[in-house]
Amino acid sequence: MDAVHRKIELQAPEDFAYLINNVRRAAADSINAAFPPVEGATDDGEDELRVRIEKMVNDYILQTFTLAAPNLSINGLPVDPARFLQPSSSSSSSSSSSDPSYLTPEEHYEPFDARKRYRIEELAREEEDLLRSIAALKRRVPGKVANTWASNTKAGVAADEAALEAARARMAADGAAAVRKTLEGVGAAGERQAEVERGFGRAVEALGRLKRDMPSTVARMERARVAGGYVVTER
Repeated sequence: MDAVHRKIELQAPEDFAYLINNVRRAAADSINAAFPPVEGATDDGEDELRVRIEKMVNDYILQTFTLAAPNLSINGLPVDPARFLQPSSSSSSSSSSSDPSYLTPEEHYEPFDARKRYRIEELAREEEDLLRSIAALKRRVPGKVANTWASNTKAGVAADEAALEAARARMAADGAAAVRKTLEGVGAAGERQAEVERGFGRAVEALGRLKRDMPSTVARMERARVAGGYVVTER
């Protein structure tokens, strides 16, 4: 197996034996379902086709776990498939079970330990206390959370209303100031307009007087020009 890929870790040799036994058991069940025993057949009368299929299946299982063994490790150690894989047949289950090399899961019992028993009782009491605390929280927390949410909501609504009233008052004050400023500007513009009108009236009056005085002024200039020409001619 490539070093970059992590091996499948097993905790004990019995784990590998358990996998092999399960595969062999499933294969035997499938063979028995496909080739059920013939009624009235003696022990010596074996089904040749069934025997051949059993041998092919066992060879396939042997090859599969032999190729998979390099990819497995038991407590960090490599797996030797030879001590686990022993050719077996459903017809010779008694001989395979008596073979010491055919490993089966073995149960081990450790001596009674009073300290561990006491620790288990303590953990059980802690679990019960935690369950009671959780039940109390389930009864108490929803109402508390609802009251807190209602209080926060009311406070938020009150703050929003206060901010709205302040904004309205500020807008009203700004509007009043703008109206006063506009009215003041209108008054100043009115006074300016009156001054312009008075100046325009005076200019119109001056133009009227100039229009009235223009013919006499032109006549005097004409007479002065004629008199000047006469004086120059006489000299």
